[in-house]
Amino acid sequence: MSNDLAANYARAYNNRVGFGQRPALILIDFCQAYYEPDCDLFAGEGAVSALESALRVRAAARAAGVPVILTNVVYHPSGINGGRFFEKARPLRNFTQGNPMGAWGPGLVAHDDELVVPKQYPSAFFGTSLAATLTAAGIDSVLLTGLTTSGCVRASCVDAMSHGFKTAVIAEACGDRHAAPHEANLFDMNAKYADVVSEAEALAFLAGLK
Repeated sequence: MSNDLAANYARAYNNRVGFGQRPALILIDFCQAYYEPDCDLFAGEGAVSALESALRVRAAARAAGVPVILTNVVYHPSGINGGRFFEKARPLRNFTQGNPMGAWGPGLVAHDDELVVPKQYPSAFFGTSLAATLTAAGIDSVLLTGLTTSGCVRASCVDAMSHGFKTAVIAEACGDRHAAPHEANLFDMNAKYADVVSEAEALAFLAGLK
């Protein structure tokens, strides 16, 4: 990023909203498809390091009593409930019911007290009960992790903000198949929709909630 670009955005968008008081942690679509080299969704090291970071944050969230929510993508075998998204993005065929690519990624298992929200579209909020669930639980903010930064993380970020939740995106706990879209989308989310924070910042915040 050039100094001119940084200065331009700092002048227009240099604002932080901070963490909320009652957060929830969301792990977005950490599914096997992104870890399987023969799968067309394979995201390489970016997916591996993101999940490692997300698991560390999850442990801290659980220790602090912060609700943890996982999302995955599940389609009817015909794909009919995927609409135009399923029509456009051919790799989504890896997420039809029963496809092993839809299983959790390496080292990730949903605990019995963690909510799993299946979805069919990029955002964790679109067409799901997530916003209502969080509101009913008194949640005022979300910490976002997941795959991919340029896809479902970004869509979830925009919708989280639009639903009135203070939103923090944990940079190291998000991943993409290439550094360029990852960094560009973190930059843009931080400018307009959320605070992009480091794993260390998120861990320090969660430690303070204990």
